[in-house]
Amino acid sequence: MASRPLHSRPWWVATVSGMASYIDSAAITGFSTSLVIFRTELGLQEWQVGAAAATLTLSVAVGAAVGGRLGDRFGRRPVFTVTMILIIAAIIALILAPSFEVVVVGAILLGFATGADLPVSLATIAEAASDDNRGRLLGFSNLLWVVGVVMNTLLASVVGDWGHLGAQVLLGHIGLVALLVLLGRLTIPESATWSLARNERRLGIATIRADRARITDLMRSPYAVPFFTLMAFYSLTNLVANTTGQFGTYILVTYGGATVGQAALASLPVVPLAVLGYLWFMKIADGSRRFLYFQVGAALMIVSKLIVVVAGLDLVTYVASAVLAALGGAFAFEGIMKVWTQESFPTLLRSTAQGAIISVGRFTAAGLAAITPLLLQSGVTVFYLLLTAFNVAGLGVAWVVFRRRNAPVFDTEASADPEAATATPGVAA
Repeated sequence: MASRPLHSRPWWVATVSGMASYIDSAAITGFSTSLVIFRTELGLQEWQVGAAAATLTLSVAVGAAVGGRLGDRFGRRPVFTVTMILIIAAIIALILAPSFEVVVVGAILLGFATGADLPVSLATIAEAASDDNRGRLLGFSNLLWVVGVVMNTLLASVVGDWGHLGAQVLLGHIGLVALLVLLGRLTIPESATWSLARNERRLGIATIRADRARITDLMRSPYAVPFFTLMAFYSLTNLVANTTGQFGTYILVTYGGATVGQAALASLPVVPLAVLGYLWFMKIADGSRRFLYFQVGAALMIVSKLIVVVAGLDLVTYVASAVLAALGGAFAFEGIMKVWTQESFPTLLRSTAQGAIISVGRFTAAGLAAITPLLLQSGVTVFYLLLTAFNVAGLGVAWVVFRRRNAPVFDTEASADPEAATATPGVAA
C-alpha cells in the first residue's frame, strides 16, 4: 500500500527546496563568468583567478558535509533558511567587491552556503513526498539544475560584454533568486518526519528513525554498504561528468582540431536531450523498471567514452559521446543517486549521508581538475580510457549493490529498533 504524502503541497516543497540545485548551477557558471570580468576590472592575476575558482569548489564540498550533519541535528528548516541568508550576503559582497580578498570571502560564503543547502533540501523533498512520487520529486531537482545553467548562459550572452556591470547583473540574478527562495521557504514548516524522529529520540522511544542518529551508524550494518557504495558510485561517475563539463571545450579545441565556436555549437544538442532525459527519469523514478533504466543508462555512459577511445577525437565523435552521456546520465548518475540515498538511510542520518556523498564527490572532482591538463599530455586516448575506467568502476559497484537493495525504507523505519530495545529494557516503540 502506497504511503500518503507528508505535506499537503509536495510539489511546492519540491520546487522551493529544489531551487538549491538551480542556485548551485547558477552559482558555478555565474561565478566563473564573473571571474573573467573581475580579472580585467579588478586587475586579478592568473593565480588569483584560479585560487578564487578553487575556493568556490572546495567550499561547496565542505558546506555539503557540514550542512548535511546540521540538518539532521537541528532540523531541515533552520538550515535551509540560514543558507539562503548566507547566499544573499555572499552575493552582496561579490557585487561590491573592491579587491581579490573580498572576492575570496564571497566565494567562501557562496560555496559553503550552496553546498550546505543541497543535502538538507533533498531530505526535505523526500520527507514531504509519498512512495508514489518521491523519485519524481527528487528528479525534478535535476531539471532545475539544468534550468539554472540555461538561464545563466542566456543572461551571460546579453550582459557578458557590459564590464563590471555585467558581472554585477549575473551575480545579482543569483541573489534575487535566493531572496525569492527564502521567502518561499518561510511558508514550509519543519519536516514532519524529522520532527517525529527527534521527539521519539528525546522520549527514548526505540524506533529505527529515532535511534540511528550517530555518524558512526553510517559505518555499521545495514548502512555501511549503501553509504560507501553511493560514495564510490557518485565520486567516480562525477569525475567523468565534471571533467568533460569543465574541460570539454579545452579538449576539443586543443586535441580535436575544432575552433571555440565549433566547440560551443557541439554542446547545443546536449541541453535539450538532458532535459528530455530528466523528464523521462521523473516518469519512471517511482516505478518497478527504474533499475532496468539504470542499466541501460550505465551502458550508454560507458560507451560514450569508449567511442573516443576506439574512433579517436574529432567533432563528430565528441558530439556522439556528449549525446550518449547526456541520455545515459539521466538514468544512471546524479538523479538515481539522490533517490537511492534518500531511501537508504533513516531520518536522522539522511542529510548527513547525502552531504558526505556530495562532499566527497566534489573534493575528488576538484583534485582531478587540478591535474587534468597534465594527464591529457599522455594522449586523448589514454585519458578517455581512464574516464571509461572511472565509469565502469562507479557504475559497476552500484549495479552489484543496488540490484538487491532497490527498495525504499521510509515505510519501515518507524518499527522498533531491536538494539535499542535490548539495551534499554522497558522501552518499546
